[in-house]
Amino acid sequence: MRFHSSLSKLLMGAMLALAGSAGAGAQTFPDKPVRLVVPFPPGSGTDIIGRLLAQELTNAWGQTVLVDNRPGASTIVGTEIVAKSPPDGYTVVMASNNHAMNVSLFHNKLPFDAVKDFSAVAEVAMLPFVLVVNPQFPAKDVKELLAIAKAKPQSVTYASTGNGTPPHVAGELLKQVAKVDIVHVPYKGSAAAVADVVSGQVPMMFVNVPSAISLVRAGKLRALAVGAPQRIGMMPELPTMKELGYGDFDVSLWMGLLAPAGTPAPVIDKMSAEIARILKDPAMRKKMEEQGAEPAYRPPAEFQAFVASEVARFARIVSDIGLKVD
Repeated sequence: MRFHSSLSKLLMGAMLALAGSAGAGAQTFPDKPVRLVVPFPPGSGTDIIGRLLAQELTNAWGQTVLVDNRPGASTIVGTEIVAKSPPDGYTVVMASNNHAMNVSLFHNKLPFDAVKDFSAVAEVAMLPFVLVVNPQFPAKDVKELLAIAKAKPQSVTYASTGNGTPPHVAGELLKQVAKVDIVHVPYKGSAAAVADVVSGQVPMMFVNVPSAISLVRAGKLRALAVGAPQRIGMMPELPTMKELGYGDFDVSLWMGLLAPAGTPAPVIDKMSAEIARILKDPAMRKKMEEQGAEPAYRPPAEFQAFVASEVARFARIVSDIGLKVD
């Protein structure tokens, strides 16, 4: 009995020491630079918002938050880096819809579990997608676009930021709900895809507002509709796909920070509280809104549950549209 009593005391002491260590770590966190992995190329919507957040966190903490662009394999390359990093809060990823979609698109090929291998920190923003066309393309609205596509099946192509990305899913969803046969042209990232729509190499695509808004304002792209449930303040004249009769057409891009599973809760909570404060700042909100993004905060537990629910939602969508990634 004495042995068991002594063992229990030792275990209790170890647990208290670990708890105290985590708490102390949270008090001093961060005491060195933090790495924010963005699994998209520079200039993408996720990159733009990630850099805004990184700068604000750098200002708040007095430690550099370094943006590390690691695009590839529908965000899997950059996300895997974070999944396999030490769970100490010093390496996080700016995750988005791709994170949830990939579970269904790549089935058992993912090198991580999209829910279990991560600790949610906070949701940061929502970015609506808009349907854009080259200004020389004859369609002035969605009705005309679909009429052209129906008149000559497979004559209209659409660009995406890669196989399995949200713009790809949006294009396939349009094919299903509008019953048109348009052809997918995948690119490696937003910049190349948008550039080819601007040049007229490909006539159309769904693109997030930060990547498109300056080009729309400059007349280099024509925006036809919003792929979100509500109209957006930056382009209030644009109808939603739902308004045009295409059901619950929602391809809004959410984004938020995930840390490796096992990151101490006090560290997660400290990061999340700082993000919540930043997103309430009118200056930060204005910067994000100027990029077409909507600040959208969810705390850790709520964001963790949301990611899991998005995995389930996209499983239904991918199944319904029969999407396959080559």
